[in-house]
Amino acid sequence: MAVDAVVVGSGPNGLVAANILTDAGWDVLVLEAAAVPGGAVRTAELTVPGFRHDLFSAFHPLATASPVLAELDLAQWGLRWSHAPAVLAHVLPDDRAVLIDRDVERTAESVAQFAPRDGDAWRAQYDRYLHVRDDLLAALLRPFPPVRAGLGLARTLGVGDALRATRLVTMPVRRLGEELFDGEGARVLLAGNAMHTDLGPNQAGSAVFGWLLAMLGQDVGFPVPQGGAGALTDALVARLTARGGRIECDRRVTKVLTARGRAVGVRTADHDIRAARAVLADVPATALYLDMIDQDQLPTTLLADIGKFDWDDSTIKIDWALSTPIPWTAEQPRRAGTVHLGVDSDGLVAVDADLGRGREPGNPFLLLGQMTTADATRSPKGTESAWLYSHVPRGGDWPRERLEQWAAKVEAIVDRHAPGFRDTIAGRVVSGPADLQRSNPSLVDGAINAGTAGIHQQLVFRPTPGLSRADTVVERLFLAGASAHPGGGVHGGAGANAAKAALAANGWYGPAYRSVMRGLHRALHR
Repeated sequence: MAVDAVVVGSGPNGLVAANILTDAGWDVLVLEAAAVPGGAVRTAELTVPGFRHDLFSAFHPLATASPVLAELDLAQWGLRWSHAPAVLAHVLPDDRAVLIDRDVERTAESVAQFAPRDGDAWRAQYDRYLHVRDDLLAALLRPFPPVRAGLGLARTLGVGDALRATRLVTMPVRRLGEELFDGEGARVLLAGNAMHTDLGPNQAGSAVFGWLLAMLGQDVGFPVPQGGAGALTDALVARLTARGGRIECDRRVTKVLTARGRAVGVRTADHDIRAARAVLADVPATALYLDMIDQDQLPTTLLADIGKFDWDDSTIKIDWALSTPIPWTAEQPRRAGTVHLGVDSDGLVAVDADLGRGREPGNPFLLLGQMTTADATRSPKGTESAWLYSHVPRGGDWPRERLEQWAAKVEAIVDRHAPGFRDTIAGRVVSGPADLQRSNPSLVDGAINAGTAGIHQQLVFRPTPGLSRADTVVERLFLAGASAHPGGGVHGGAGANAAKAALAANGWYGPAYRSVMRGLHRALHR
C-alpha cells in the first residue's frame, strides 16, 4: 500500500494534521493502535449504565478558543459545546469559595468579597487580555517563531508593555497574584489554574499559564462537548472521512521506515505502508526517537537530549456515578463545572514542595469536574457524572490497595465541603498512573501534559533544544504530538504545525526548505 502521508496516532493533533493534509488534496491514512480513535479525547460508560465519563480530557477552553480548530468548522460536523451555569469555583479549607463566571461582573463581585479593590483589578486584567487576545492565541499555538502574531502584539502593546508581557512569561504565579490583587480569592484563582500544569506557585513560568486559563475561563468558559469529549473526536473523524481521509484502528506502528535519511513509510504487524510525501507522528517524542527509528539514523546529541526529556507529574483519577448532584455547603461550587478544593494559596506551595521531594502530598490539591452540571446528557436526570484528579510524584508504586486508600482520603475531603457526598456514590472507578498509561500509552506514567510545562522545556527547548518546529532530523518525518511545541492541551496546535511543515517541505519551494532544515539540524546536532 502507498499513500501520500501516514499519520501515526489519532489523538486530536493527529486528526487535525490529517484534516489539513486532506484539505490540501493529499491521500492520507491515519493508523491508530487502539480499538477506537481519539487518544486522550474519548468518552465511555465506565461506572453505571447511563453515566458517560470522559476518560481523560474533559473541559476544553483551549479548544473553544483555538484558531486552529476554528478553521476546521467542526460545528458543521456535529460538534456542540455545553456550559455549566458558572465556570470554576475554588473552595478554600474554611469553606469560603471564589468563582469565575462568564459574566465578568459576577467574577469581579466574587473576588471583591475577599478584597474590595480586586473587582476593578480583575476587570482591568480581562480588558488587557481582550486587547491582545487574537494575536496572543496565534502566537502561542502557531509555529515558532510567531512572526505575524508577534508583530501584531508589538504594534498593539508598544515596546514597554511588550517587555512587561514578556516578563509575565517568566514569572511565578504567586508573585503575579501578589502584584495584581490584594485578596486570597483572585490570587488562588490564578494559582489554582496554573496547577492544571505541573508548575507550582513559585516556579518560573507558572504565571502565564494561570493567567491565561483564568482569562480563557472568563472569555469562553470551560466548555464541554455535548454528549462527551468523544464528540470532538467524532467531529474530526467525520470531517476527515467525508473528505477522503482514512482511519484504521488496531494498527500499531512499530517502526518508521527510512532510506537515505528520509522517512518513506511505516511498518505495522501486518505489512509496510509507503508514504510518498510525509510521515507525521502523533506520539510522544521519546517513543518516536527511542522506539520507532533505528538509532543509527539519529545524532548522538539528539539521543542524549531526548534521554533527558522531562515528564510532568503522574496523575490519579476517580470517576463517579452519583445519585444526586454534589451537596456542597457553599453556593458557588453548586453552579460550577470545574471545582478546585483541598488547599488555599499557601497549601498549593506545600503541595508543590511535596511533589518536588517525591512525596504524596499530605493535603492534596484536587481538581473536580461536575459533568452533568456542564452537560445534562451525561447522566440521568437528577444525578451527576463527576470525576476528580490530583497530581502525585512520578515513579511511585500504586497497587490497588493504595489507590483505594487514596480514593477514601480524597472522598473524605470532598465530604467535608459537601456533607453526605459519600452517600451519593452509586459507582466508582479509580485509575492510577499505570492504568492511565495502559488506556493511552501516550500518558506515560500518568503524565497528562505530554512533558513538563517548565520554561526549560518550552519553545526552542521542546522536546529538546532545537528549532521548536515539527521538522525532525529525518527528512519528511514530522513530530505532531503534544511533546512538540506548543505542548499539552486540546487545541490542535502541534498537529497543525506538523501538517503545515509537511506541506512546506513538499511545496514549490520544498527543495530549498528541506535544504535549510537539513543545515539547521546539522548545526544543532554536530
